[in-house]
Parts: sequence; structure tokens; C-alpha cells
Amino acid sequence: MRSTSNSYGQSADKFFRNDYNYMEPYQSFYKLHTTIRTWTDAKRVCALEGATLWHPDHDNEANDLIAFWKRTKPQIEWIFVGLSDLLVEGLFETVNGKPISQVYNNWEPGQPDNYRGVQDCTRLKNSGGMDDIECTAKYPFICKKTLSSLEWNNQCNIPDVDYIYNNVNGNCYKLHTTPMSWTEAYAVCQAEQSTLAVVRSQSDADFLAKLSESTPKPRVTGKYQRGIYHLGFHNRLNEGWQTVTGTPLNINDDVWFAQQQPEINDPEECGSMLYTGRLINIDCDTSSFFICEHKGDNLIESIDVRISDSQS
Repeated sequence: MRSTSNSYGQSADKFFRNDYNYMEPYQSFYKLHTTIRTWTDAKRVCALEGATLWHPDHDNEANDLIAFWKRTKPQIEWIFVGLSDLLVEGLFETVNGKPISQVYNNWEPGQPDNYRGVQDCTRLKNSGGMDDIECTAKYPFICKKTLSSLEWNNQCNIPDVDYIYNNVNGNCYKLHTTPMSWTEAYAVCQAEQSTLAVVRSQSDADFLAKLSESTPKPRVTGKYQRGIYHLGFHNRLNEGWQTVTGTPLNINDDVWFAQQQPEINDPEECGSMLYTGRLINIDCDTSSFFICEHKGDNLIESIDVRISDSQS
């Protein structure tokens, strides 16, 4: 069911996402994240947005990005960059495997020093100097997307070719087969400029059931709930069951629920779907597959991704 209407059609317009800035000299898009993250989480957030954790390729790129950073967020002194020696101690390389000798490597005096034997990641100062630091420290960071890597899903008007178009309601859907909790799934969909999928009709439920049936499932290890997919409804605010878009969920239609309508005070506060398309409520910490929904031509402004440190 994967969309076949994909191309590099947005390349000519130099557009990736509303929250990324394009720089012509480097044929790339950049986003400065001001919310501090661990190095691992920063790398994950960039990947969720379809980008990579930035490292300067050379002096010119470093100087221009630092100038942009100082112009827009002058209060930030340090950021994480995509360099580490996590694989082999003392051998720093980029997140895409380039040795540091092939990229910008302007270390601060006496650095890297692997202080106390725990400094495997790299931060960059707004003066241009680099320093090794613990990967568990938290800093802002920059994500980068190259123009040459940009693919465009024309049916869904989004830079993610894995979204599937539903010609009945005009929305697009993506089934994720990495099990996560409901709140983690919520964050992933937000990073993709989408939301957890909402069932508004029986035809929506039928489409999602067909999507679950047709999507190949990888072999997954670890504990997770098979045959269940997190969706976009909940009662986490104890205000009654509602969708992630803030509208009440019509729980009077009991054909939606596998057993019975959830109670208002039910401790299982998050919404999911059986592989058959029937809705159920579930414990929010349950790990399972999930489905994201992108609404038509609406390119949603990116919302800050909240990923718990437990994922690190």
C-alpha cells in the first residue's frame, strides 16, 4: 500500500519543512533545537525529523552556522554536534561514519582529553572551538537535511515516502513497527509533522485494519503487545475520552470497541486498535506498534518532541 507518487519535486522549491532554514552554499536545510537533550536523544530527534545531527563539514559551514546561531539564539553558548568516539575510544567520527580528519575539527586547547574516562561526545562553542563531553550531558543542537537526500511524497505533501494515502478521507497514514509506549509514539508522530491516527468513521477503521494487515512486520525482540496499535485518543486529562486534536470521542458507538466502552475513571487511559480495526483502551505504558496520521495538505508546524531519558 506504499504511495507510488513520490519524487524529488520539492527540490526545485528548496523546501523541506516549515521549521528548517535552507542555506544555498551548502545545499542543505538546518534547524536549531533550543530544548536541551542528551547526545543520544539529539541524534534520535534529528532522525525522527528525517535529518541528521549536524557536524560542520568545513570552516565555511561552521562559520555560517555559528553566525546564524549567534544571530537567532545568542544566549546559547554550546551545542552538541554529530561527532563521537563511542565506537572506538579516541577515534572520533561523524554520525555517518566519516573520520574527524575529513571534517571540521577545531578543538579547544587541550581537547579532547576524555576527562575521567567518560567523555565520548562532542560539543561546539559559539566561538568555534570543540570540546569532548559526557554523552549524558544536555545541550541544544542543530539538525541538518541535505537537498540531495530529499524525497517528496506528492500525494501526502510531506517529505516521508512511507505515508500511505487514503483516497476516501484524503489523509495519509504510516504504521510504525518499532514498539513504543503511547506517549513515545505521540512524540514520534509529532516529529513527523503528524498526529497519532484518529478513527472518525467505520471506513477509517477499515482502512487502518487493512494497513495493519498489509504492512510487513519485522522480527521484534523484547516485550510488547502484539496485534495492537496505538491511536490518537485518550483520557489522560480525566476530562472524558477525547482525540489528540482535542475533540470528544464518540464512545456511544460500541461497534468501535472490542469489548465495551471504556469507563470515565478507567486506569487504562490511552487509546489503541486491534488488528481487526476495533478500538480498545490500554495502559499508556504498554509497548506496541502505532499509526501516525498526516492531514491532507496541512504541513504542521513542528512541535517540540518530548522523549524520556529512559530511551537513551
